[in-house]
This record gives sequence, C-alpha cells and structure tokens, in this order.
Amino acid sequence: MTAMSTTANGDDAVDVSVVIPVHNCRPYLDRCLTSALVQRVRKEIVVVDDGSTDGSAELLDLYAEYHSDSIKVVHAPGGGGGAGGPRNLGIEHATGRYVFFCDADDYLGPEALERMLAIADRNDSDIVLGKIVGHGRRAPQSMFQHNADRAELGDSTVYNSLSCFKLFRRELLERHRIRFGEGMLIGEDILFTAHAYVHAGVISVVADYDCYHLMSRPDGSSIMQQAGSRDPLVWLTMIREPIRLMARHVPPGPLRDHLLRRHFRLDVFAQLGQVFLESDDVRRKDIAREVAALCDEWYTPGVHERLSAIDRQRATALDDIDRLVRLARIENSTVRRRLTGVRWDGDCLVVTGAARLAGITRDDGLAVVLRSRHDSAREVVLPAERKGAEFSVRIDVGELDSGVWDLKVALETEGVIRLGRLGAERDTSVGRPPPRLVGGVAVLPYFTRDNGNLSIDVGGHVVAVPGVARLVRTRWTLGHRLLVDGEVSVAGAVPSASAIRRIVWRERNTGCERTDRVVALAGGGFAARPAVGRLTPGTWDAYLELALGGPPARFRIETGTDAVAPQRRWWAAALLRTVQPYATPGKGRLSAVVRRLTAERLVKKIVR
Repeated sequence: MTAMSTTANGDDAVDVSVVIPVHNCRPYLDRCLTSALVQRVRKEIVVVDDGSTDGSAELLDLYAEYHSDSIKVVHAPGGGGGAGGPRNLGIEHATGRYVFFCDADDYLGPEALERMLAIADRNDSDIVLGKIVGHGRRAPQSMFQHNADRAELGDSTVYNSLSCFKLFRRELLERHRIRFGEGMLIGEDILFTAHAYVHAGVISVVADYDCYHLMSRPDGSSIMQQAGSRDPLVWLTMIREPIRLMARHVPPGPLRDHLLRRHFRLDVFAQLGQVFLESDDVRRKDIAREVAALCDEWYTPGVHERLSAIDRQRATALDDIDRLVRLARIENSTVRRRLTGVRWDGDCLVVTGAARLAGITRDDGLAVVLRSRHDSAREVVLPAERKGAEFSVRIDVGELDSGVWDLKVALETEGVIRLGRLGAERDTSVGRPPPRLVGGVAVLPYFTRDNGNLSIDVGGHVVAVPGVARLVRTRWTLGHRLLVDGEVSVAGAVPSASAIRRIVWRERNTGCERTDRVVALAGGGFAARPAVGRLTPGTWDAYLELALGGPPARFRIETGTDAVAPQRRWWAAALLRTVQPYATPGKGRLSAVVRRLTAERLVKKIVR
C-alpha cells in the first residue's frame, strides 16, 4: 500500500478525519469528495482505494495532487471484500480528534461537520449522530426528532441507528480497539457501532440539519442494493456477533433489554415478515429455527415487554409455521380505508367510512384512534359501530384536550392491530366541516396540506380561528383615551364573556405591542378605554385578543370611516401630540397614527 499525499498540518491541528472507502465508485466520487472538501472544519480526507478498476484510483490521485493539504489517498490491494478492511485502514492513517465515515456514493451537507463538531466540543461527546436523509433508500428517523446534547443510551432511540455514518472520537476507537468486521459484505458497521456505543460516555444528536445524504445508485450496484444482501439466514448468522459483543459489555438488566429490543425488532423478528412470506416451506423452517436459537439465548421477559404485540406473538409461535405465515400476512397487508362522511351532530363530530385489510377475510374489531400529534403517548380510542366494512363513530370533541389530534382507523386481527391514517382517500362529496365553538373552545376539523388526512385542531394551534371583531363606535374621553365599543363573533357564534381578553395595539414597523383591558358585554359586545395618547410615535394596528382553548387568538378590529373618532391634538410637556385614528383602505381596519412635535419643529414645518 502507498500513501500518495499527506496532510500538511500537524496531528493536533486536525479536528476531523473523513474516512472514505472506495471500490469502483468513479461516477460518484466528484460529488462525495467535493462535499467533504467544502466542510468548514480543520480536516483531512483519508480515501482508501480498495483495488478499483474503473478509473477511481486515477481520479483519486488527481484529487490528492490538487488538494495535497487535505486529501490523503491510500491504495490497498483489495477487490471489493466489503468496506470493513478499507475503513480500518483509514482509521490507522487518521490523525484527527474525531473520525467521520462516509461512503463514496453518498455525500455530506455543506455544514455537516461544522455543526457536529460544535456539539461535540460543547459536550465533550464521544459519538455524534447527524441527521441522515435517504434518496431512494430508507434512512433512520426515530433518533432525529430533536437535537440532543446528551442522549442516554438506555432512554433514547440512538441505538436504533447502527450505521457508521457518525462522528466518533478517535481516542475512543484506539483505547478500546474498536474496529470494523473484515471480510464481511454486510453488517461490518453494526459490529463497529455497537462496540462504540457501549463505551461512549456522551452521545449527542444533530437533528435540525441534513448532515448525511444516503444515496441509491441508479444501477443498483451497491452492496446493500444487490439481491441477497439481506438474505435472512445470512443476516441472522451475522447478527450473533454484535449481540454477543454488546452483551459482554452490558450486564443483564434494563439497559441490556433496551438494546436487545432493537436487535430483536429490527434484526431478528424482521426476518419473519415479508421475506418470510417470499420463502418456500423449507426455508421458512430454517429461518424460524435460527430465530428460535437467538430467542433461546437472549430473549428475556424485559425484552418481551418492550416489543410490539405482533413480535410478542411471534416469539410464542416459533414452532408453528402456519401461525407465523398468518402473522406475516397480517403485518404486510394494506389497510384499505376510505372516509365517506364527516359532519357535526350537536357538539359531536360524526365520522363515517369503510376499512378492511387487503387479502384478509375477517377482522376482530375496528376502532378510530385519535392521537395527539405532539405527544404520541396521548390517544383516545373509540370503538366504531359497524356494518360489514362500513363504520361510524361519534367524537365528543368537548372531551379532547387542547392540541392537534390526528385520526387513524385501527383494525385488529388475531391480536395484531394495524393502523391507517384516515382522510386522504375519501368520497368526492366529503368536505371540511365548519369550525365550531364547543364549551368556549374553538374546534377546527381540517384536512392536512401534505396528504389530505383528517385532523382536529382543538384550540387553534395550526389552523387560524375564523372570527370577526367589529367596531360599533369610538369617541374621545378624559385622559386622551379612545372610548371603543364593538362586537365579536367566532366561527359564526358568540364567544363567552370570559374568552374576551384585551385589545392589543401593535406598531407596524417595530412590532412593539401595548395592551389595554377590555370589558366583555352581553351578546358578544366589548368596550375599552385604550390610552392611545400614551402610544409612542408610529402607526399602530388594533387587535382584539381572545382565549379560545389554545394560543391567544387575535382578530383585527374592523371598522368603517363613520365609526372612527376624529383626529385629536394637544400640548403636553412642550410637545404637540397628535393621534389620528383611521380605517385602513380596502378591508377597513382600525389603526392609529401617533406623532409628537416640539414647538421648534412645528415652527420649521409651518415655515417650510
């Protein structure tokens, strides 16, 4: 092996070593290397050519020649025996404080290493996960819901991501001799990353930026795109070593059960899904036997209670191939659902539709599930009235907490519950029900913008609450206050007196706000005595603010010119103060222009 160039910086000057294994990736190298070169960190790019024959080696040498201060190329006499060996060789040549592994057909976001290094230095992190996005390939999502300075291994989903596309402290890798499995076409990074996780003191997550772009090759030539790359028997054999390695470092207990859950859910019982259906009878028995062997060794009560209902049933049916086949068919069948109606009946929302599992002749129950969008632990399950595949359910919206609730249909078959979002498929006659005030709370059924699914916004969190605040009359009173009389309606109804909160004056240019107390009157009326004479110079727009069960709802106060009091001027502390209430052109909304002039400026203005 020969190194074509070396970094000009000393060891202590390199923050990140980007290790890129290459084997016949010529069409993708420009994009990958460019994405690494533009990173605004002190870096070196260690590229290990694993016996490429498509011109990749020559292109890498050209890059090393033109970027000798950044790119180090190592030529290894390989031949595509997996990425483990080349990555290990890259670690040996790395000098940075941290190492980031990037595949040659993928690429980095322009600020990826800068953001990941910043959170690593701030928290003294051993591992940093940067958000991965897939292009034609599935990417992990559960661990990228929000940034995390310190994600606990046992109280987060970071262990779900066992790919190596992360930032690792190099000293951690060297101290524990953490290396990739060599000679492995699949799973070499699972072994490496599981080993790193169990030794990491601090794990951080960058979730608000697309750090790593996971690409699908158009020709399907990458290892993970090739037929047989996820052969179930090969996978079940491979996963034994990462599980054993993890268990050697994590004693029995809740943490080990939490980590084992990941392996059973994503590595073991996943082989009893679609791939199980596609296998013949002999192969199904072989798969079930291998799964049973792993269960005999590692399946604990703590793992059992952490798994889904279908996986728990699989664990008890490994000697019943027909049962496993039925479970796989239920899991992989499509939830066919259609919304046929949604309407108000008093303060209840009546939802009707039809639902079934494709290819499944019968089910054991149907319900509509309302799940809080921002707290998945909160949900309301409503058993439906049924007639065949058709169903109907009444939702007492007054019982729902403030927030956004997404509607799903739930079908239960043989103890397995399948969920499907409700609303995207609907009859052409189904429209959006009008908003309604229920118990003083604004309730707004709506169809989501992205997929057209049915949701209910209780309190106006994401949907604007419709309402009209109208000025009846204004007049000046003592203290240069503007006496205001008006009326308000929300969703075509009169809000309760307790909902009417205050008048808010907002300066148009600066966003500065001033509030005044409002007296609620019968029938949706309101009165106020705002001290507009005390407003600072500028143009102020008037809003009526109401509490309707969610964020404060504001409505511009509408008016005609006949209801607006005339301009008022007065002297105070050697200043001429002017307040001009007016109705804005077009829609006619209440605003006020406030000015202050000294005597000197007034004279100059008159002279001009």
